[in-house]
This record gives sequence, C-alpha cells and structure tokens, in this order.
Amino acid sequence: MAEAATQDKRGFFILPQGFEGGGYYVYGTPRGGRGQYAHPKMISVLQKIACEWCHIDRRKFAIGNISLANGEFFYPHATRRNGLQVDVRTIRKDGRALPCSRLEAAYDHEATAKLIKLFLRHPLVDNIRFNDLAIAGVRSLKRHDDHFHVELR
Repeated sequence: MAEAATQDKRGFFILPQGFEGGGYYVYGTPRGGRGQYAHPKMISVLQKIACEWCHIDRRKFAIGNISLANGEFFYPHATRRNGLQVDVRTIRKDGRALPCSRLEAAYDHEATAKLIKLFLRHPLVDNIRFNDLAIAGVRSLKRHDDHFHVELR
C-alpha cells in the first residue's frame, strides 16, 4: 500500500501518529493516518489537550477518525468532511490500547470525565457527544458508548 500524502489539497495535514512522551495514540480505519486529515484548528486542540493530559494521567488517550484526504465522503461519518470532528475512545482502567464501552467493568468513568472536561474547557470545542450522561456537558448520540465525538466551532 502506498504511503498517504502528508498534506491534502485543502492544506490539511495528517495528525501526527504519535505524541512524544505520552498524551495520545491513534486508531481507526483506514490505517496509517489516512482517516486523520485534520483542520489546523483540530491539530492545535488535540496537541494542547495531549500536553495537558500528560500532567493528569500517565495513560494515553486514543484519537480515531477525523476526515479523509480532500474531504472525501467518510462512511459511515456523514459529517467528517471538514476536519473539525474527531472520535476519542473512553479511558480504560487497565490503560490498554483497546476500545472500552461505558458499560464494561474496564471503563474508567472518572478519567474519561477528566479528559472530556479538558476538551470542554477549550474555547474551540463546540460540543461533545457521548452516552455517559453522568458526565457534565455531554449530549447523547447513537452508537457512542465506547468513544466520544468532539466537534469544533
């Protein structure tokens, strides 16, 4: 498979696939960053949150799908064309790099709430969709039990 272009025709870049010293790891399809072309605002927000998270928790949080190159349709994500939405996995108690539903024993509600709070404090974050309504500031969205959806202004 050919390597994905670092920058697309919109001028968006692939999110760096690792964060030096902690912060986040990436997941999602297609692999190799092909589903993580991000608007510059999104890259800035994610890097800032990753830096803040390193001071709170040693576990990494997981960043998933953002957008495809050039804003192509990203099934099943009808809104993933502008690089301003991202999926973020819940935090697991065991720190493993695997998905975890809010309904599983491995789900760390407290840590996930802290991560969501970091996102909500950022002035560019417009809303967060996640089905753990015990976390302040989130709104429910179908099929969002194992990750939350962040949308920027």
